[in-house]
Formats: sequence, structure tokens, C-alpha cells
Amino acid sequence: MAPGKQPQTLNSATTGDFAHSITTGDYAESATTGRFANSATTGRYANSATTGDCADSTTTGRYANSATTGNASNSAATGDTSRASAMGRGAVAASIGRDGAAKAALGNWIVCAEWNDGVPVNVRAAQVDGVEIKADTFYKLSGGAFVELA
Repeated sequence: MAPGKQPQTLNSATTGDFAHSITTGDYAESATTGRFANSATTGRYANSATTGDCADSTTTGRYANSATTGNASNSAATGDTSRASAMGRGAVAASIGRDGAAKAALGNWIVCAEWNDGVPVNVRAAQVDGVEIKADTFYKLSGGAFVELA
């Protein structure tokens, strides 16, 4: 980005049952709420968020973030240093990009990938049990094991 130039921010927001929101571009943001609502973004620093039962959030891009809350809701993030989180019951947070991390509520699942020289070498899933995998805490994979982020 040129010095002194502000990034163009692309935003989209929807609300209501079956609501959908999609954006693309660096700094893109998408948010939606409602049962079965979906939100998707792509681009560096892109953010995607949903709330509502069976709502899904997905994002891809370096430093991208995906978050969802609601029962049976899922969150997915790909891209270097991406983050995924899922709150509610019966949800999955998956961050499968290089140096990605995931967190979820108690009883939910996290999925992370570990990379070496641009090649995935491990992919693991674990249920948040409050003991080995703590609730609302980001984890990444290292050496094939989940490691808590500070």
C-alpha cells in the first residue's frame, strides 16, 4: 500500500433468517445474523462473522478471521496466520492455513493444520473438554500436538 493511502474497506451486513453476506478484497468484512445465515470473505485481513443457529462463517486470506456463535454453527479460516472461533453448542472451528489457530466453546470441536515448507504435515481435530483443550482459548498445531497460544 502506498504511504499515506488508506485501505479500501468493503463491508456487507445482513440480518434475518436465511440471510447471506459475501465480500472480497483486502480488509473485507462480512457479518450476518439469523438462523441458517452464512457469511464469507476473502482477502488479506478479511473478517467474517455470523450469529444464529446453524449459521456458518468462512474466510480465506492472510491474517483472516472467522467467528460464529449459535448452536450447530461452524467457522472456517484458511490462509496464513488465520483464526477461527465457534461458540454455541455442536459447533466446529477449523483453521487450516499456515500458522493458523482455532478456539471453541466447551463441547465443541477445533481443527488445525501444521505446515512445513509450504506442505501440510499434520491435520488434527479435538473436542474442547476443558482439561486438555480449554474453552475459548486459541490453539495451533506444533509437532503434531495442540499448543495453547499465549
